[in-house]
Amino acid sequence: MKVLLVDDAAFVRMSLKKILNDADFGFEYVEAGDGEEAIEKYKIYSPDLVIMDITMPKVDGITAVERIKEIDSDAKIIMCSAMGFQEKVVDAITAGAKDFIIKPYEADKVVKSIKAVLKLDEE
Repeated sequence: MKVLLVDDAAFVRMSLKKILNDADFGFEYVEAGDGEEAIEKYKIYSPDLVIMDITMPKVDGITAVERIKEIDSDAKIIMCSAMGFQEKVVDAITAGAKDFIIKPYEADKVVKSIKAVLKLDEE
């Protein structure tokens, strides 16, 4: 399975990879530093999951979600933000995100969200 990690901070992408590797999902990673790059990489790699920050340069996460959903209506996207504002959660879900996690990441919440979005507990 491929995962597209989208955040303008490389250390945040690294910390997410560590959480996912520790959880032993066996994912392959594709990374993007902003929403514009995320849209382009989604077109190229068709990842199984996208984990994307809301606040980024060029194209923000919510706009990127809307554009990715135009490309692939079945895209599975989890939004992330340090801002746990209700309005942003609603905007992200309205745009098509499947879930929302708050930074700083708590490994168990990230893993739980991924399992729910990818329906990994339903075997």
